[in-house]
Amino acid sequence: MTGQRLWRPTRRRVTDSLIAALAPVAACSVALGGLTTWVARGNAGSPARIAVTDGRVFLPFGGARDTAAFFRIANSGGADDRLLRVTSSATGGDATLSRHRMAGARAAYGQTVDSAAVPAGDGLAMSPFGTDVTVRAKETWREGDLVPFTLHFARSGRITALAVVVLPGTSGA
Repeated sequence: MTGQRLWRPTRRRVTDSLIAALAPVAACSVALGGLTTWVARGNAGSPARIAVTDGRVFLPFGGARDTAAFFRIANSGGADDRLLRVTSSATGGDATLSRHRMAGARAAYGQTVDSAAVPAGDGLAMSPFGTDVTVRAKETWREGDLVPFTLHFARSGRITALAVVVLPGTSGA
């Protein structure tokens, strides 16, 4: 075996090899750090799973036409969602999200809100004492009628639901 030279690592070869290995190790470290941050902020896991139930809308009385609609929104998924707006072709005007605030011992006022949070593993129960949907009732509505609504969510998109017309203060309200 004459003429063959035995390979020996030199300082230059070792340095070049370490520099070549550093690039993929650094890229993997940055990717792992980014994924860890993404998971820690709650963006991993299952998506939001929204179910809308118990829709009801108050039948206005007297000369008033503005009333409120309420829904029970459950999020059984692993990610938070937001209710952005509610629409209905069966109402006499625009529907707006609002929240009722107490202004004294026996007074309250409605405040328009841009959106409502629907936390993961929980939900949003609308009520006359919290978040609701303010709508203009049609004069033809009667107790027991069904009114279609479309709820628009940030992550879950549009979900249609029916609300039954009820008298305020009854067991359906």
